[in-house]
Amino acid sequence: MKKIDKGLDLGRMRNEIDDIDTAMLALLNKRASIAIEIAGIKRKKSLKFHSPERERAILERLSAMNKGPFPNDALRVIFREIISASLSLEEPLKVAYFGPEGTFTHLASIRHFGSFARYIPVESIKAVFDAVEYGEANYGLVPIENSSEGVVSHTLDMFMDYDLKISAEVMLEVSHNLLSKNGNKSSVKKIYSHPQALAQCRGWLETNLPGVPVLASVSTAKAAEIVASDEEAAAIASELAAKLYDLKFIKRHIEDKKNNFTRFLVIAKESPARTGSDKTSIMFSLKNRPGALYDVLYPFKETKINLSKIESRPSKRRAWEYIFFVDMDGHIEEAKVRNAIERVKEHCLYLTHLGSYPIDER
Repeated sequence: MKKIDKGLDLGRMRNEIDDIDTAMLALLNKRASIAIEIAGIKRKKSLKFHSPERERAILERLSAMNKGPFPNDALRVIFREIISASLSLEEPLKVAYFGPEGTFTHLASIRHFGSFARYIPVESIKAVFDAVEYGEANYGLVPIENSSEGVVSHTLDMFMDYDLKISAEVMLEVSHNLLSKNGNKSSVKKIYSHPQALAQCRGWLETNLPGVPVLASVSTAKAAEIVASDEEAAAIASELAAKLYDLKFIKRHIEDKKNNFTRFLVIAKESPARTGSDKTSIMFSLKNRPGALYDVLYPFKETKINLSKIESRPSKRRAWEYIFFVDMDGHIEEAKVRNAIERVKEHCLYLTHLGSYPIDER
């Protein structure tokens, strides 16, 4: 029997991979050249340079075509970066987010827009809205709710004061890590983090570090920044924060509930066109009379529109007046959604369409 030289076979397969990589490089540069040409056409015709609908269509088409074994999750990440890099050759997107660097909001921004956008960390959720309102950023990204701790009320309040639209949602699985300069649990004398992160890890902390003081910081990233210069402190923060502030892991994944997601909203001056898998958000105030909420909800029941969220907040303009925020399946361009909202408006003091945008399926 003839003996097979496995070394030669391995070498041949590596050469094939090299050839594929070379072809991919050539195609990437060809794609980039076309992107530059498209940028020139857009400038001449005064067209908007960023089309989120087009990005969504590219990712959905490739995911549907993919037969494996390359995983779809990885495929989407890679093409998100390709799109981000190509777009930067036209004009880098400016994205404001509730900073500093290393927060989960920063991580969600990169997840949605890729590594080649220009990220602008700001000090408050209001400052994110300001940056988009005054044209300092094309988009802003803010947290809206957490699966464990509920709604971020300050974000809801901002929609009362700004005429901005929701253009996308980002679902991020949040995993908390205990970090310090030396990675030594026994040296921890105090722990810093954002109040929500502390709440999400309360059980683990009580079991593993009982009696150690926990101190609130304005963000998980700020906690990491503090700990970077204190040998006796630890921070609860993201892997990105560990990398940015050169911290070591004492323990990974210390959140009490493992299916811990935070939903973020991307805000802009306009919403994208219909994709076929969309969500619509509205905000309204009711007339103060018996049955008012029933009258508002009934048109959705009658037209079989699913309401995925309803939240109320004090209006802060008049005592005992409340503002309602509602998420529903569908796009405002769909006749049944548009008609239902028009019927609802008849029973409201006012109603505002906050945006229609693609559903994040994660």
